[in-house]
Amino acid sequence: MPLDPHPVNSLGFAKSPADTRVVVAMSGGVDSSVVAAVLAEEGYDVVGVTLQLYDHGAALAKKGACCAGRDIHDARRVAEEMGFPHYVLDYENIFKDAVIDEFADSYLAGATPVPCIRCNERVKFKDLLGTAKDLEADCMATGHYIQRMMGAEKSELHQAADATRDQSYFLFSTTQEQLDFLRFPLGHLHSKDETRKLAQKYGLPVADKPDSQDICFVPDGNYASVIEKLRPGAADPGDIVDIEGNVLGAHRGVIHYTIGQRRGLGIGGLTDPLYVVRLDPDQRQVVVGPKEALSKRIVPVREINWLGDEPFMSRDEWILSVKIRSTRPPRDAVVRPISETEAEVELIVAEEGVSPGQACVFYDPDGSRIFGGGWIWRG
Repeated sequence: MPLDPHPVNSLGFAKSPADTRVVVAMSGGVDSSVVAAVLAEEGYDVVGVTLQLYDHGAALAKKGACCAGRDIHDARRVAEEMGFPHYVLDYENIFKDAVIDEFADSYLAGATPVPCIRCNERVKFKDLLGTAKDLEADCMATGHYIQRMMGAEKSELHQAADATRDQSYFLFSTTQEQLDFLRFPLGHLHSKDETRKLAQKYGLPVADKPDSQDICFVPDGNYASVIEKLRPGAADPGDIVDIEGNVLGAHRGVIHYTIGQRRGLGIGGLTDPLYVVRLDPDQRQVVVGPKEALSKRIVPVREINWLGDEPFMSRDEWILSVKIRSTRPPRDAVVRPISETEAEVELIVAEEGVSPGQACVFYDPDGSRIFGGGWIWRG
C-alpha cells in the first residue's frame, strides 16, 4: 500500500499547506493578525475576512472597539504586509438582527445579556463560517484563546493553556459541526506576551495595539444610553421595592440596574446595605434585599449546546463544574437534564448574583474539556 506523500499538516489535513485553504476571521487586533501571519508564513492558502458589523462612519470615532473602521484598516494592512487576499463583508443587518436587537430586548426584560456569545454563535460561527465554506476553505481559523483537540471519539473543545486569557465561556455554544471546521492556533500559548512577540517577529503594524475591552457597539461601557437609543422610552421610572413589596424609593429605569448592584440605589436611612436581587420590567420594579437573598443553588438553564461523547439525556445527572459568570472560576455542580436543551443545575455551594441572560458553561471537573452549556433564564 503506497504511503501518503503528505503527512498531516499543522491544521490537521493530510496535504501540503499550499493545498490547504484557510479563511482567517480578522478583527484587526493583534490575536487574529498573528494567526493570519503564522499561517501565511507556514505556506497555507490564507484568505483574510473582516466583518463590518455596524455603521462604518460612526465606528471610525470609536477607538478601541472591535470591528470598527480603524480595525478594518489595520486588518487590510496586515494582509498587504503578509501577501494574502483580504475581504471586508458588510454584516450590519445580520449583526443588528441577531445580536444588537436581542441585546436591547434582553435588557428590557430584566436580563443581563452577553452579546459576544451571540455574535460568535449567530454571526461569526454561522454566517461567516458559511462564507468560508463558499470560498472552498478547508477550515476557518480565529484568534480566540481556546483549544481544539482530537479526542477518542471526535474533536473536543478545551480551555486555553493560559487560564487568564481563556475564552471558553464565550464559545460554549460552538456546535460539534462548527468545531470540526474551526481552528484556534493561539490556544496553546501560555501568555499574551508570546502573541505580541510573534506580532513583532512578523513586523505587524498592530504589534502594540491595545486589546479591546468593551462590547464593540458599546465602546464606552454605557449600556443604558445605547438601549435608550434603540428602544425609546426604555428608561421609564418606577419603584424600588423590598422582597415583601414595600416601596422604598424610586428608580430612573430598570435598564440602569443589574443583579447584585449595591451602590447608586438612592435609598437612604437604612442600617443594613441592600442589593438588587431581581428586576421586574413588567411592573417597572427594582427589587432589593439583603446580601443573603442573592445566594442561589438551583439554576434553570435552557438552549443547551451539548458537546459530550454520550447523549445529554443518557444520564439522570452529570457531575460537572459550571461557570455562571465569565469572571468567576468553575464551581462544582450537578446538572440534571430535563430535555435535550434544558436542565436544572444544582450548585454544590450557593453563588451570588446568578442573572438571567448570562451563560452557564459546563466543564470537566477533572480536566480542561468544555462540555457545552446553556443560558440562565430565571433568576
